[in-house]
Amino acid sequence: MSVEARFGDITRADSVGIPYLSSYLDSIGSNYQQGANFATGGATIVRPNETWFATGVSPFPLEIQVEHYTQLKDRAPHLYNQSKDECVRYRLPKPDLDLSKALFTVDIGQNDVAFGIRTLSYQHQKEAIPTIVAQFISQIRVLYERGARTFWIHNTGPIGCLPVAIAKVQKPAPPGYLDEFGCVKTQNDVALLFNKVLKDEIVKLRANLSNASIVYVDVYAAKYELISTAKDQGFEDPFATCCGYHGVDYDVYCGNTGNVNGTEVFATSCPNPSEVISWDGVHYTEAANKWIADRIVNESLSDPPVAVSRACHKQASVSRMKTQSNSD
Repeated sequence: MSVEARFGDITRADSVGIPYLSSYLDSIGSNYQQGANFATGGATIVRPNETWFATGVSPFPLEIQVEHYTQLKDRAPHLYNQSKDECVRYRLPKPDLDLSKALFTVDIGQNDVAFGIRTLSYQHQKEAIPTIVAQFISQIRVLYERGARTFWIHNTGPIGCLPVAIAKVQKPAPPGYLDEFGCVKTQNDVALLFNKVLKDEIVKLRANLSNASIVYVDVYAAKYELISTAKDQGFEDPFATCCGYHGVDYDVYCGNTGNVNGTEVFATSCPNPSEVISWDGVHYTEAANKWIADRIVNESLSDPPVAVSRACHKQASVSRMKTQSNSD
């Protein structure tokens, strides 16, 4: 997920995704009256090159998603006014839409971190973080220039806890390679560095964009809590995969056929996905995502502490930001 814009006030029901927003790139049966989802699978902050494409990275980085938002913002009023079909009008945002009251949710960065882990030394991974975050912040500025005022920005999760990462570790793991819960420590350290730099830059951004309400959401903390207390939360082994097989020298992703230790296997789903955290070794199951969403929609993991149900109440948010800043 990368960028989505939700128009109008946030209610308790849709604070966890109800109704779901239509994808901007899906032209069949889409409805953009309440917002749009500009995200694509495998998206990155940094514009990918041909090498990145070969590894499955999306050709729609954050910069392109922001341009898609701009296209919708600029073209929707014209289409609405020109159309005589009420069915078409019903599916478009109204021309008098006040974008300053929309909530812009941005969740991106894990794929940039993952690509660095696969291709760069640990030192070079860390050195690349400020550049990646700078590009992130530049696109938030572009959104602001194009009408956005209220932002709900997620940090990135514990990538070293993904089953696909742990499956690549030779056994026994070198001393200190895994943390106390079995996650790859260096990979999580890079994710934490990304999050620290992002949070620091958001603090600076608030000072520069005085009319913006910018909430930083600690998704990392929610996901790490789930993984480290999986059984207490009703889940099985936190590193199990519901659909797919992963090992040191093989990956058979969901819906594919592959060879695992000399045996041909077909990766199909498990019978109990509601008890598994990871769907395919990379993405979380619906049950895990719901648990995480329930943790982040309140104010406990937000900086400043603003619940998503109040995120569009701009004056309240800005007021709480000033209070938080004064107490630091």
